[in-house]
Amino acid sequence: MAKFEMDTEFVRKLAQLLHETHLGEIELADGDKRIRVARQAVVAAPAAVPVAAAAPAAAAPAAALAGDADLGKHPGAVKSPMVGTAYLAPEPGKPNFVAVGDKVTAGQTLLIIEAMKTFNPIKAPKAGTVMQILVANAHPVEFGEPLMIVE
Repeated sequence: MAKFEMDTEFVRKLAQLLHETHLGEIELADGDKRIRVARQAVVAAPAAVPVAAAAPAAAAPAAALAGDADLGKHPGAVKSPMVGTAYLAPEPGKPNFVAVGDKVTAGQTLLIIEAMKTFNPIKAPKAGTVMQILVANAHPVEFGEPLMIVE
């Protein structure tokens, strides 16, 4: 088995890049060698803050809740099951799956998360009304991050 030489300074630079860009992970490949650096989700910090900071145009819904550390504990919170990029519409130029105020049924697609070039539908866990959309279109999301509030 070939020895895998690791450049720890390079790993540190990747970790710093994750921190600066608020990305969840970075993966690089060179032939059969791969390196993946991922940030650990911090439960105590509100996950909506990096998205709001990265997307000023979409900050209004998240800004109202940015100070609410218990957002992830809201009974209607729909959380991200993975790290990826959230898309509110099925494709560019198409209407969003849902809007604030829409009535949804259990199992209805609310948005999609692209992870490793796979589009994963995020479905409503229960019937209700979309009260808030906490993520901006085409922005990264973390595992466990609240995406929407459905009551």
